[in-house]
Amino acid sequence: MAGNGGPAGGLAGDGVPVAGAAEDGGPAGGLTGDGGPAGGAAEDGGQAGGVAGVDGSGGPADVGADEVGGPGRGARRGAAGGAGFPGADLVDREWSLAELAVAYAYPRQGPGGRQPWLRANMVSTLDGAAQHDGRSQPISCAADMRIFGTLRALADVVIVGAETVRQEGYRPARARAEFAEARRAAGQGPAPAIAVVSASLDLDYSLPLFTSPLVPTLVLTGAAAAPDRIAAAEKAGARVVIAGDGVGVDPVRAVQALAELGHTRLLTEGGPRLLGQLVAAGVLDELCLTISPMLTAGDAQRIAGGPSVAVPARFELASLLEEEGFLFGRYRRR
Repeated sequence: MAGNGGPAGGLAGDGVPVAGAAEDGGPAGGLTGDGGPAGGAAEDGGQAGGVAGVDGSGGPADVGADEVGGPGRGARRGAAGGAGFPGADLVDREWSLAELAVAYAYPRQGPGGRQPWLRANMVSTLDGAAQHDGRSQPISCAADMRIFGTLRALADVVIVGAETVRQEGYRPARARAEFAEARRAAGQGPAPAIAVVSASLDLDYSLPLFTSPLVPTLVLTGAAAAPDRIAAAEKAGARVVIAGDGVGVDPVRAVQALAELGHTRLLTEGGPRLLGQLVAAGVLDELCLTISPMLTAGDAQRIAGGPSVAVPARFELASLLEEEGFLFGRYRRR
């Protein structure tokens, strides 16, 4: 994998999860829990060796196209990477999980304490499709899944729409031995919690997500959710978090509620409708976007759906990696 200020080489990983489709019903303007091809329950394959630290500068900032290493070579062009980014070694080789953890680290804690930081992880083809035949697997690759697993291992919680859970039989995040020491040092549990966004609470509580999670699964819903369904979720062992005054979830309230539970390193895997609602509410801080060198045509969803925003949200490029034509960009809100 070539990058701005980093080594090149392959990133081996396991299969890509299938994503859901439709959205869980709810009122306009609130988070209702959609599906979509934004990643799924499985994590990527790892390698031996510990990962040092889950916080940091997160890699190079303000890079341009001429600062991106070319395909198949370890050399980089342009300026070196930013603080903490693995940039000294220009050998064409596979990135270690430790190097990926540095490149994708969450921002360091400020003097006022840790503030919540919400990042999304999505994949798109050259013509804007977030899926092919209803799945993200055909447009992804092993390197994409290796980054997918690293992002999960760095997060406190993974936010996902209810339809993705229903369609995919979503499983709890697993503990990664390579990240265990770093998570303990950061005060994190063995694996990130899964937070399901649902207005209706129409969930299958026989899924492993509810029967055998390493950490309790969270369910985000509104204050007007049916009391019997809230009781059913709690009986199944889920922790119900009220994050809205109506039936649906208010995105701002959701971020605040998770932060109050100690979850400030936030990751969402979509799907597109959920991501669109987060963008519209102005709570998305970072987008990790894989550009797949494929064209699909058709009418597949984009990475973010729903009504358009009044003023486009401007993000800036923080880092860019490449492998076999796939681009792995990281964009931060300006």
